[in-house]
Amino acid sequence: MQDLVGPALGTLALVAVGGYLLGSIPFGVVITRAAGAGDVRSIGSGNIGATNVLRTGRKDLALATLVLDAGKGAVALLIARQLFGSEAAGAIAGGAAFLGHLFPVWLGFKGGKGVATFFGLMIAACWPLGLMAGATWLLVAFTLRFSSLAALIAAAATPALALLPLPVAGLPAPQPVFVLAVVTAILIYIRHHENIGRLLKGAEPRIGARKT
Repeated sequence: MQDLVGPALGTLALVAVGGYLLGSIPFGVVITRAAGAGDVRSIGSGNIGATNVLRTGRKDLALATLVLDAGKGAVALLIARQLFGSEAAGAIAGGAAFLGHLFPVWLGFKGGKGVATFFGLMIAACWPLGLMAGATWLLVAFTLRFSSLAALIAAAATPALALLPLPVAGLPAPQPVFVLAVVTAILIYIRHHENIGRLLKGAEPRIGARKT
């Protein structure tokens, strides 16, 4: 219970602001422009995430975007948790970084869909939970070849997995981690509303397909 209170509200507000600013760095846009691949927002779905970067035909840029988008959420959470010794502070910083990726101030609050950042957060918050979430994504993605469907299933499964005894730890994830998993999963579904519509219509592009 003490961890849920954690640092003072003013400190938590600063943690949230710092996490948001870190999360709002649009690595997909920065990397594709620096590599001469143009503006990723002008191709495919217009999304700034790794899946759309892959539609440039540059797997290396997609991989770099994936790692950096995942890393910014993880770094925000780990720094806050280390500084304040609080799972709640880490969850707030990580959640703010997730919001920063979805709604970056630098791009008029039009950002990504948060999948890579979600997995980075989960691995940093509770690595057995993050690995199980990632394994769920991989299983669906490589079986059905739909990145969005894999993300939706993994996001929905993660809060449930957080309530179960976890490998190695043998305990459920800490309560702030469970709350973070629930909130980010809800936001992922909201941000994927167009994908859900296309999946229902059979019009969703598969992984690796170019979309003009």
